[in-house]
Amino acid sequence: MNTGLLLLRLVVGLLIAGHGVQKVSFHLGGGGLDGGSAEFRGDGFRGGKLTAVTAGGTQIGAGLMLAAGLLTPLAGAGVMGVMTVALTVKWPHGLWVQHDGYEFPFVLITTGAALTATGPGQWSVDGALGLADWPLWCLPAAVVAGVGGGLATRLALHRD
Repeated sequence: MNTGLLLLRLVVGLLIAGHGVQKVSFHLGGGGLDGGSAEFRGDGFRGGKLTAVTAGGTQIGAGLMLAAGLLTPLAGAGVMGVMTVALTVKWPHGLWVQHDGYEFPFVLITTGAALTATGPGQWSVDGALGLADWPLWCLPAAVVAGVGGGLATRLALHRD
């Protein structure tokens, strides 16, 4: 089980962190901060560079924390939050990714929730600190904070 959790955390966490790097820099094929700001404006968000820095920073931080298995419920909430915003952008296109739908953000939200529920496994920072078995009440708290925070962000920053 520890091997599977490590593999899942590393792949998902590092991909989410990499996606955040693209929002704020030219690394990993990103368009720099101006490109990240333009992407958010194109999706109907206000806030410009601050929005791009906040989203990118959350993706980088939550992704790295998830990959390391560090404070896993907090990392899961961060992943759920940024991916909820992405889901709301893709919602009008339907479920399937081949039509630019919300399938992939939904998978990442579910992965954040699942890792919050299971814990990161023993091969993690949480495991090294004796925190690998988070109590189950962390799951609803992380879902409310993450999904609720993502929906609140959408409501506060999206132009009609």
